[in-house]
Amino acid sequence: MANVVLVIDMVRGFLEPGHNLYCAGYRALIPNIQSLLARETGEGAAVLFVSDHHEPDDLEFRIFPVHCVKGTEEPEVIPELAGYLTGDNLVAKNRYSGFFNTDLAQRLESLRPDKVIICGVCTDICVLHTTSDARNRDYAVEVPADCVATFDSDAHSWALGHLEKILGAQVV
Repeated sequence: MANVVLVIDMVRGFLEPGHNLYCAGYRALIPNIQSLLARETGEGAAVLFVSDHHEPDDLEFRIFPVHCVKGTEEPEVIPELAGYLTGDNLVAKNRYSGFFNTDLAQRLESLRPDKVIICGVCTDICVLHTTSDARNRDYAVEVPADCVATFDSDAHSWALGHLEKILGAQVV
């Protein structure tokens, strides 16, 4: 099978002004991810959007401000990437890893990708934890460095090194 691209948390709550966890720097990823998706889908890759969908009283809000609450616009994929939504390629998660309490493992098992390409935000949180769980399932993982970001530049650099040197992902 071709590759599978996991697009992590490219949602309104993180990429559009006026939301608690908006980060203006994330917007620079959009054209890079658009190019990645165009190239990969042109070669037959599947795309899965993995995004935060929290209950209003989620325990994660003890750590981070309230964000991406179900029933609000925040968990929606940003319009710039929504053209790749098919109606059945959204994986709603409520923890850092896209594998926790979701059907992502089963979806990947059925797709049998040659490689899993992971992009989105945040490099040191959801990208890192999803990559770790994919590697623990023995998937070859690629992380395009120009398609991931986080709000802390030191944490971003550390995470890229960890993804490559410890988890064995190919950072390109």
